[in-house]
Amino acid sequence: MVDVAVIGGGPAGLSAALFTAKNGLDTVVFDTDETWMHKAHLYNYLGIEEIGGSEFMEVARGQVDDFEADRQQAEVTAVEETEAGFSLRTEDGEYNADYVVIAAGGSVELAEGLGCGVNDDGTVVTDNDNETTIDDAYAAGRMIRGQKMEAVISAGDGAVAAVDILSKEAGEPFHDFDTPS
Repeated sequence: MVDVAVIGGGPAGLSAALFTAKNGLDTVVFDTDETWMHKAHLYNYLGIEEIGGSEFMEVARGQVDDFEADRQQAEVTAVEETEAGFSLRTEDGEYNADYVVIAAGGSVELAEGLGCGVNDDGTVVTDNDNETTIDDAYAAGRMIRGQKMEAVISAGDGAVAAVDILSKEAGEPFHDFDTPS
């Protein structure tokens, strides 16, 4: 059992994992490494003058690893709501989590299988915190924005979901920023 299971290892999923792991939640990320980032070259990512997509992914994964999130190279084939949270199935076994963040690119199949609402345009229904119509299940990135894809927006989507999870855990609005000593 983990606190947070993140499905997808692109900017949205890694951002969610970074925030939750950094702030002490036991986090697992399931990644198939099929992100569009490998085809990208970023000139418009705030704070980064220029970086290749694959290099960006290497840096982002390193940040997530530094905060000890468990990154699994595995495809999640199903997600189900349980009395205790969520059950996720992969080819390697079953995982349980209190929260789930689905950031699986443009594919909404896992969200639909979980019972999340889907808009007429094929995107997953979310509120302003990226929580789906299923409590404690979040969606981020392309699956909530359709063809409107930008790495920085996707990363922001993951952060929004993570901060909402952290707020729920804290029982009050959570602010994730650090000040130098």
